[in-house]
Amino acid sequence: MATKKKSTFSAVSRPSLAPWLGIAFLVILLDQITKIMITRLFTLGEEKPVTGFFNLVLAYNRGAAFSFLSDQGGWQRYFFTAIAVAAVGFILYLLRKNAGQRMFCWALALIMGGALGNLIDRLAYGHVIDFLDFHLAGVGHFPAFNIADSAICIGAFLFIVDELRRVNKN
Repeated sequence: MATKKKSTFSAVSRPSLAPWLGIAFLVILLDQITKIMITRLFTLGEEKPVTGFFNLVLAYNRGAAFSFLSDQGGWQRYFFTAIAVAAVGFILYLLRKNAGQRMFCWALALIMGGALGNLIDRLAYGHVIDFLDFHLAGVGHFPAFNIADSAICIGAFLFIVDELRRVNKN
């Protein structure tokens, strides 16, 4: 009587990267669609008040967050492009290694989508397109930003929350 031999190898199922790449893709898509719309509807510097604290405005940012280094001679475009490419590579590594950690991967996917959205702008136009302008009436304006920037900030917030949860478990 023959008996079936059990395999000593077991297939270990690793969580897929597909959901996280999908989230990043949706951020990029929403970011690029909104930037295309704003550039077709507005001229550079044009503002349209929406509420007492929010305007739509077409602005170009040659620097980084809050227009950091935007007044430099152009080298910053390549510097921030290199940083974005390196960050995306590192994020892909972390996603692959930790694909089963939901909040951590949500954070990374949002950050990666935002970084790639702004990278597309830098490569295509030499600057990032910003259009969301929040302000305090009569006090001043927060620097204009975009969907990619928003995704990066939300991702950073989720990353901090995830780390705080992890620290509190120990």
